[in-house]
Amino acid sequence: MTLQEIAQQRILILDGAMGTMIQRHSLSEEDFRGERFKNHPSDVKGNNDLLCITRPDIITQIHLDYLNAGADIIETNTFNAQRISLADYKMEDLAYEINFEAAKCARKAIEQFNQTPNPQHATRNCFVAGAVGPTNRTASLSPDVNDPGFRAITFDELVVAYSEQVNGLLDGGVDILIVETIFDTLNAKAALYSIMEILDERTLEVPIMVSGTITDASGRTLSGQTSEAFLISMSHVPMFSIGFNCALGAEQLMQYVEILSDNAECLVSAYPNAGLPNAMGHYDQTPEQMAELVKEYCDRGIVNIIGGCCGTTPEHIKAIAEVAKNFSTRQLPVSNLSN
Repeated sequence: MTLQEIAQQRILILDGAMGTMIQRHSLSEEDFRGERFKNHPSDVKGNNDLLCITRPDIITQIHLDYLNAGADIIETNTFNAQRISLADYKMEDLAYEINFEAAKCARKAIEQFNQTPNPQHATRNCFVAGAVGPTNRTASLSPDVNDPGFRAITFDELVVAYSEQVNGLLDGGVDILIVETIFDTLNAKAALYSIMEILDERTLEVPIMVSGTITDASGRTLSGQTSEAFLISMSHVPMFSIGFNCALGAEQLMQYVEILSDNAECLVSAYPNAGLPNAMGHYDQTPEQMAELVKEYCDRGIVNIIGGCCGTTPEHIKAIAEVAKNFSTRQLPVSNLSN
């Protein structure tokens, strides 16, 4: 059964946080380096995407844990795997390889999942989403308050970096491409431009998921867009889904997801954090608490895809999947935004 066919029948389950799970392993600098990068000139601890090369066993197991928890879609460990962000670790030239290997880790997890003797596995098709993050630069805003016209990155530079990443993901075998945690729509447009160009060159049809980030109670992205404006600015892309993730917990994010649900002519996704961070930056919301909030998303019929972001674990995803299976998926409306 295809992804599109499954999406018509039920709410799809996206996986949870990768970083949260990596932190559970308490990895050292040596773990991140492995033998290959033993003499690399800069520190690499914290470069989670590098683990797809140096500790693929850990990344594959995390994917498998999410699959066993009920995830239909697992995201590659490539949130910062483009040369712009990798420059922080002097690893720009690894961009393609990391994305290729990350896709392989996710594919291997699905293979292992399908080989596990379990009658339920036979009825589940699982998919790999190639994760394309926002980079650590913004094309719309100046990082210098004294020079508002300055930009640390250009659109063309973003396109080049994203193209390298997307080619690696596609060559590694992803089923979906997801441009996520969008705080600057211009960055996202560069990612989507590169994706559309590559798919056209390769004559491929790959579902594209888009997920923005509402940064605070203002209900806007960092670059200033409301939910409605964000949706309209993305509407030129043939999206499989649009949604929001990160920054907010399920309770705070719901009203903005509902706006997308009322107007988006494609599927709507949501993968909020496990509540808001505490004073120490940790997420305290339990799987049961989060599942209860997600239940309202499902009850209102505002999502087609649901999962978790920062602070979520396989336990959270399992609780969410148990709730979501009792509800019908959102029905697509006719857009009201142009009226």
